[in-house]
Amino acid sequence: MTLSAIRLSVILPAHQEQDHIGACLQALADQTGADDVAKEVIVIANGCRDATADRARALTGALTDAGWQLTVIELPTGGKTGALNRGDQAAAGDLRLYLDADIVVGPGMIAAICAALDGPGARYAGARLVVPRPASRVSAAYARFWQRLPFVADGVTGAGLFGVNAEGRARWDRFPQIISDDGFVRLQFAPHERVRVDVPYHWPISEGLATLIRVRRRQDAGTAELGRLYPHLVDNAAGDRPSGRFALRMGLSDPVGFAAYAAVSLAVRLRPPSQDWERSR
Repeated sequence: MTLSAIRLSVILPAHQEQDHIGACLQALADQTGADDVAKEVIVIANGCRDATADRARALTGALTDAGWQLTVIELPTGGKTGALNRGDQAAAGDLRLYLDADIVVGPGMIAAICAALDGPGARYAGARLVVPRPASRVSAAYARFWQRLPFVADGVTGAGLFGVNAEGRARWDRFPQIISDDGFVRLQFAPHERVRVDVPYHWPISEGLATLIRVRRRQDAGTAELGRLYPHLVDNAAGDRPSGRFALRMGLSDPVGFAAYAAVSLAVRLRPPSQDWERSR
């Protein structure tokens, strides 16, 4: 497929994201190198009681000037799964990029993702995750250590950003009502079907120990749920978690980061996960 024949739909669910949606969309408007791609971004403001939808619409001009078509859909109730499905229903692109509303993509992301997904066979693409420096000292230490784990440093995490081509998207129907939508999609693909483009994107982490624990507890619950509901996908999760020995070896070079990471991990193990919704970060 030639670049000019590529159609890309960016599906962007947003719940109470008035403080982040502008930077997220502006980063798309600032992209270069994909002028021949037919691009659309679909914002699904779900259950918002703030100015998320209005602030998204305020970027219409900048996006249009950059060659994007913007659609803003407002849903009366919250729920990321419903927003993803509604976005898919409205999307026209052969390629799909699923993007969280607090993500800021780096220069060249759209061109790189399109190139990675273009071609025969099912493909899944991610990018190089970078955590902006948190204000909280414990979050900064945790993030520093976590980003050095092989799954994050060298893998294709899909956290907050992942793309699939048409053959890849055909591997599942609607998004199911589960905790980990990104994990569900990533595990549809064997490791050799995943591609990481060397373009950074900013993925903000939770601030403070208590929030880190709550979010990590929910993430672990999501992983366990996937294993329970979709055991046939478990083989594709190989290498997602570091061994204790590897983490300890890393800890010798960063004892403060290791202490923060270990404290969160221990707290999660000592208390069962809550079934309540928690912000993903």
